[in-house]
Amino acid sequence: MDVFPDFGAVGAAAELRTIIGALMTYVLIFAVLMMIVSGVTWALATAHGHYQTATKARIGLWIACGAAALTGCGVGWAQFVLELGTSL
Repeated sequence: MDVFPDFGAVGAAAELRTIIGALMTYVLIFAVLMMIVSGVTWALATAHGHYQTATKARIGLWIACGAAALTGCGVGWAQFVLELGTSL
């Protein structure tokens, strides 16, 4: 019995790479903007004695750093998956 998957059915890998790249670019831009906003908020809140706001801004800064790191890793992961798909 010869049963093989149809790898030609999943086409448009080039378009998929373009879409993933564009989405990750937007995520990186928003993550950097969030780092700037959270850093400024953290500094101002600490300077004025608003420690609850400073804590929330610090958490926001760490989350933005994590999002940027995951997005950077996501580029490599998406490239790995697309290359793995073509080698099967």
